[in-house]
Amino acid sequence: MKARHINMIAIGGAIGTGLFLGAGGRLAQAGPALAVAYAVCGVFAFFVVRALGELILHRPSSGAFVSYAREFMGEKGAFVAGWMYFLNWATTGIADITAIALYAHYWSLFTPVPQWVLALVALVVVLSLNLVSVKLFGEMEFWFAIIKVGALVLFMVIGIGLLVVAHPVGDTVPGPQLIFDHGGVLPNGLVPLVLVVQGVVFAYAAVELVGVAAGETENPAKIMPKAINSIMWRIGVFYVGSVVLLSMLLPWNAYQKGESPFVTVLSQLGVPAAGDVMNLVVLTAAMSSLNSGLYSTGRILRSMAAAGSAPGFAGLMNRSQVPYGGILLTGAVCVLGVVLNFLVPAAAFEIVLNFASIAIVTTWIMIMISHLLFVRAVSSGALRRPAYRLPGSPVTQIATIAFLLAVVVLMWFDVPAGRVTVLCVPLLAAALVIGWFCVRKRVDTAKALEEAGGNH
Repeated sequence: MKARHINMIAIGGAIGTGLFLGAGGRLAQAGPALAVAYAVCGVFAFFVVRALGELILHRPSSGAFVSYAREFMGEKGAFVAGWMYFLNWATTGIADITAIALYAHYWSLFTPVPQWVLALVALVVVLSLNLVSVKLFGEMEFWFAIIKVGALVLFMVIGIGLLVVAHPVGDTVPGPQLIFDHGGVLPNGLVPLVLVVQGVVFAYAAVELVGVAAGETENPAKIMPKAINSIMWRIGVFYVGSVVLLSMLLPWNAYQKGESPFVTVLSQLGVPAAGDVMNLVVLTAAMSSLNSGLYSTGRILRSMAAAGSAPGFAGLMNRSQVPYGGILLTGAVCVLGVVLNFLVPAAAFEIVLNFASIAIVTTWIMIMISHLLFVRAVSSGALRRPAYRLPGSPVTQIATIAFLLAVVVLMWFDVPAGRVTVLCVPLLAAALVIGWFCVRKRVDTAKALEEAGGNH
């Protein structure tokens, strides 16, 4: 992949379903102070991807953090990191196909079509395209990101224009006063703001994708630092800026769960087809996320299959060097999401969102632990740190790990979905232990490291 692909993957990873669909419900729950939650979570997300960036420059690999967990934590660490990342993207894929189905129902043409049918069609289309080649994936993600970024920039220009001329949005005159009216910045108190943090973390869940793409990049040492450094200002502009702007265009209680806040604003403006256009954009964002999930898990599972900690089928490659076995395995789990959409269409998105949050928190913690162990190896003289580094080590890593553990604690207070998810953590841990005992005799770390080292 070329520099333009990686830069757009970095942008696309920072803009997804969590913003386009999730921000509406979170604004309705927490009020304008939601921007603070996005800013705080964004800082920690940047720390994670910056730590991953340093590890990439130490040794690029399409096995990404699974490969680094193997190097610094042993095969057990790689096993946990890999399967939890698989769980993250498999459940995120379910959330994405659910979101696509919800977006499609916005149009009357698709209203009669059952939600599960729309979810299945979305999965089949993206899965088929992902199996062709890494170049096609890069091109798809490039144009998906162009659409997402272009639409967000256009929306923000329109929104700022509405603020400047004080043009009514529906029956509301926009302006900074809306942030402080209707109950103030924290209309429902501090607790709802704290509780939405775990959902906000999910909104940033694809930022680490840039690390997976490093192994198939022309010049990672040159391209990666630029792409990773740009993530911080993108988070500031697109997430924090969007939430502040949305809070000034309509009262926080005008937004609702299940509808994109951007669609809410444009529909209120009465501009012909404005809601339809933005709905098409948010549908694209969900397709992009699904596309990224299938891509990344395919590469991660191939790295694990090389070591023997994933089924051999997951390591199979086609003539275009696409790990189709791992991609199909993720797709098979997403089919369970189609079943979920059939059984409980109203609750499907929230159920899988919580499991994805647990999985991404675990993945990020594994990245920070791997980086801590890397820095320790550097201190002992065994390795050298690249010039591109995570600042503030080891305080940065420890603070990030503490924050992520706090997110898991917060999930307990999100009744019922969050609490059910936390109660399932011991079951996940037991499954990982059982899985490890099933594969440990055929694990070949040397072979896995050799495989990862060849992915420059």
